[in-house]
Amino acid sequence: MIQGQVAAQKTLDKLSAALNSGTFVDVQRMLNGLLPADVAHLLESSPPKFRHILWQMVEVDREGEILSEMGDDLRAQFLGQMDATEVAQLTEGLADDDIADILQQLPGHVTREVLTVMDQQDRARLERVMHYPEDLAGGLMNTDTITIRARLTLDVVLRYLRRHTEIPEMTDNLIVVNRSDQFIGLLSLRTLLVSDPAASVREMMLTDVEPIPVNMTDKEVARLFESNDWVSAPVVDDNGTLLGRITIDDVVDVIREDTDRSLMSMAGLDEDADTFAPLMHAAPRRAIWLGINLVTAFIAASVINLFQGTIKEFVFLAVLMPIVASMGGIAGTQTLTLMVRGIALGQVVKNNQAWLINRELVIGLMNGILWAVVVAIAASIWFQQWKIGLIIAAAMVINLVTAALAGAVLPLLMARAKIDPALAGGVVLTTITDVVGFVSFLGLATLLYA
Repeated sequence: MIQGQVAAQKTLDKLSAALNSGTFVDVQRMLNGLLPADVAHLLESSPPKFRHILWQMVEVDREGEILSEMGDDLRAQFLGQMDATEVAQLTEGLADDDIADILQQLPGHVTREVLTVMDQQDRARLERVMHYPEDLAGGLMNTDTITIRARLTLDVVLRYLRRHTEIPEMTDNLIVVNRSDQFIGLLSLRTLLVSDPAASVREMMLTDVEPIPVNMTDKEVARLFESNDWVSAPVVDDNGTLLGRITIDDVVDVIREDTDRSLMSMAGLDEDADTFAPLMHAAPRRAIWLGINLVTAFIAASVINLFQGTIKEFVFLAVLMPIVASMGGIAGTQTLTLMVRGIALGQVVKNNQAWLINRELVIGLMNGILWAVVVAIAASIWFQQWKIGLIIAAAMVINLVTAALAGAVLPLLMARAKIDPALAGGVVLTTITDVVGFVSFLGLATLLYA
């Protein structure tokens, strides 16, 4: 696998070099010899002036597969240049969930036009998937499944499979249903191939496998696939009727998107933000987050302003003041990151939240005392005043304990309020640690030196 990745990267490097040198015939030949995922990666890694050239060189019958591998931002840019007929053509042969992802990025009237162009059977299957949000099992599922009945013999099932020119990708099990298309069990292909052909499906199928409810969240789906090592899993409605199946490739996309979302959310960016997006597209998004941060900065600055008299009289306070706020910010971020990860993995639940909060408070207190002693000694020696050592030590303990409490509690409160902790947690936490750090340090200094 690693060797394959190295070879693919070498090919991409050669393609980039050919593109920069202007040898477009070689570029087109190499481009259409790459896998769709590699072409999508190349497009996402190219500045805007090269993207249009590369896209024009892509063979028409590969456009759909390549679009399905792209991030939302770049995909939307290419789709915005197409009409309904072009979109309908490029979706031919794609899985239902991939087509749904593409259509959901188009304006409503264009989506309706695309659906109108499709034949009735394809449209009905696609509308079933599009009925559900993309973050639910229904939005992840594919309706391309092979179903069988329990009364059949394995020999009949084998003859039935041989009539197909191909079977759906990621097919590791055949889904057993009754006459009402309700899920009954699964027949593994391995079992089918090595068992007595005269045996019935009912004898050999697995009935202890729970199907995935259509309204289960994508995170829960990913967790089930991870814990059970599934390649595919059936999806059913509230009545147990089979609607489709989810495959591991879709679950990998969910895991990757959740990781990207957590990483990008900490900076206030979308998980599919285009690295090479044009200036006028990228700047406004960042400006909004910077504005929010500016508001919180003014809150911290207003706290400092309350003690400007003390700072003017004892200038050395301004030198030491950032230390308290910085240490609190780092300690709080450590706790916040740990809690956000625990929530994302489903490890943090109601019955262990109190234990975690208490543990983080104890850790905050221990680290607060440790570094308070170190900083107190250093400050006392530096400024030749024992009072300043006492002040910064007390402020350090107060802020690190507060940071631990805020870092543990904020994600829980935000998750309960349906707010992404990774998105807003860092800003709120920084504001709390700055304000508490400044108030404790400058407040104690005012009291002692007054």
